[in-house]
Amino acid sequence: MADPTVIVVGNEKGGAGKSTLAIHIVCGLLHAGRSVAIIDLDLRQRSMAKFFANRAAWAEGHGQSLPMPFEPDMGDGKALAKADETEQMARFDAAFAAARAEAEFILIDTPGGDTLLSRTAHGLADQIVTPMNDSFVDFDLLGQIDPVTLDLLKPSIYSESVWEARKHRAVTEGRAAAIDWIVVTNRLAVAAARNRQRLEERMEKLARRVGFRMGPGLRDRVIYRELFPFGLSVADLSNEVRPVAVSLAHVAARQELRNLMQALGLDGGSLNAPLDAAA
Repeated sequence: MADPTVIVVGNEKGGAGKSTLAIHIVCGLLHAGRSVAIIDLDLRQRSMAKFFANRAAWAEGHGQSLPMPFEPDMGDGKALAKADETEQMARFDAAFAAARAEAEFILIDTPGGDTLLSRTAHGLADQIVTPMNDSFVDFDLLGQIDPVTLDLLKPSIYSESVWEARKHRAVTEGRAAAIDWIVVTNRLAVAAARNRQRLEERMEKLARRVGFRMGPGLRDRVIYRELFPFGLSVADLSNEVRPVAVSLAHVAARQELRNLMQALGLDGGSLNAPLDAAA
């Protein structure tokens, strides 16, 4: 089997929608018929791991067959969060080795913060997907701006982390440009924000400077959250799988996910099939 593609969803700021994005990318890949392994490095919260546990329970309870990822066992997350870095790294190395043997894609969800596990994951990535909210608060982790003129001054701490990951990849594998970095503006309000144009202008300047590309994210829709308890995503909705009444908002959300998958260069699978909204 060829080496799997490693996708890391990362951003050192919490609340940017990393887990929501990770979950939907995984579901999109699963419905495209790809084998996927997941590793949740947000050891205390473990939103992605809980989502797929909910998914298995919902499918069994409703007699449905849903595609599932492979999740290598890293033990109890809360206990591992309290363990020393040596034990954490040993568990991660074993999980990553198991994932490599099982899947075409490995998706790693990282915590909102700088940890050894997160830095290691970034260094293994073929693709880094960074969600950020439509805000200069989130942009501050990527680039620093002049408070008077709003001119871009220099890359900030997370951009530096990705640069270090690229350097590590170049030294260990001799591939200086091996990591494809995509920044997506996530949780966009439906109504355009007043500062969005200014933010996008700074994003474009920073993209040219540090080497990421910009992609479409997911809007701030209730439907992404209401499906979480079932372990379902908009990629799962069909005539058979409808835990909630399907509306035009669900149809629009599937289009958003389809656009995201295309921007990442991934197959949209069943997202290309039409979804009829309830009358």
